[in-house]
Amino acid sequence: MKFGMQFFPDVRPSEKPAERYFAESLDLVGLCDRYGYSHVRIVEHYFHHWGGYSPNPIVFLTAASQRSRTARMVTGAVLPVFNNPLKLAGEIGMLDAISGGRLDVGFARAFLHHEYERFGIDMEESVARFEEGLDQVRRLLEEENVTARGRFHGFENVTSLPRPTQKPRPPIYIAAVGTPASFERAGELGHAVMAIPGVGSTPSELVGVYREAWDRAGHPGKPTVMLAVFMYCSEDREEAVSIAKPLIERHFESIVDATAGYAEGPPPTTYANYDRMRARMAAETFESQVDHMAAFVGTPDDIVEQLHAFDRAMGGCDHVSMQVNFNDMPYELAERSVRLFGERVIPRFARG
Repeated sequence: MKFGMQFFPDVRPSEKPAERYFAESLDLVGLCDRYGYSHVRIVEHYFHHWGGYSPNPIVFLTAASQRSRTARMVTGAVLPVFNNPLKLAGEIGMLDAISGGRLDVGFARAFLHHEYERFGIDMEESVARFEEGLDQVRRLLEEENVTARGRFHGFENVTSLPRPTQKPRPPIYIAAVGTPASFERAGELGHAVMAIPGVGSTPSELVGVYREAWDRAGHPGKPTVMLAVFMYCSEDREEAVSIAKPLIERHFESIVDATAGYAEGPPPTTYANYDRMRARMAAETFESQVDHMAAFVGTPDDIVEQLHAFDRAMGGCDHVSMQVNFNDMPYELAERSVRLFGERVIPRFARG
């Protein structure tokens, strides 16, 4: 397993202004090379304090790529539904160049009512927009003189610039949450998958669906799994819990607020059962997140033991993408945790 830093802003301006949030996050990125963190990842969301500080992950990752010379930059994830594929492909090529070919591009469907409403897009179109956008961006990165006539976007004889530094393009991840179909689709397409344990699904089963679909499709190489979790490491177990517990639980309070649209009526057909998923997330606690192997909190020895159990349960996990400064965690605490994890946990996995 490799371990990276995931940044998911979940703060209001009154709690931590964006200038301070990003300054602190970039200072944490500056520790990657010293301690062996393998990637830096950030989301795309809008308008709400749950994620809304990051409307364009490429902007943050461009800055992050200059704070670390070894970590890969991961969009976790960009949303084709809200982006023109011509613009998105150009931005991906630019970041791949600036980072020296260290970009992995995660794509997601988007699922928040308020984002669709404010962009004026019908949620029932989400699957079609995602699949069309993903295919058009992929072609623009892989090919020159591309012509596409889609339902939502069309263009003729376009060569996107800059051309990707990685050939034929940066690796692609598909974000999947709780439905077997999304995991299966990622495997069929031959892309890596990024997922989140502990949101009401059984991730080990869904990861199995992904791997089986990959094998059936006959793709060469090995399927790649990235799972997103919380992490807080301290020399004192009780202190670790006392710090992490309220911040993790506030994170779930925020997502329940952000997904309020699912409580107002039946979900769109393209998001069947998301109302139930929201109800499950509303019931999440620190303890349930630990039980679901979605939060790794405690001493270095505690976390090593937790991670070995996690790896066994998932049948192997390639990349653990860790929220390290969740909610309004003070910088000093996040830095101490990141350093301790880097000193006492990462080396024990590097040795196998």
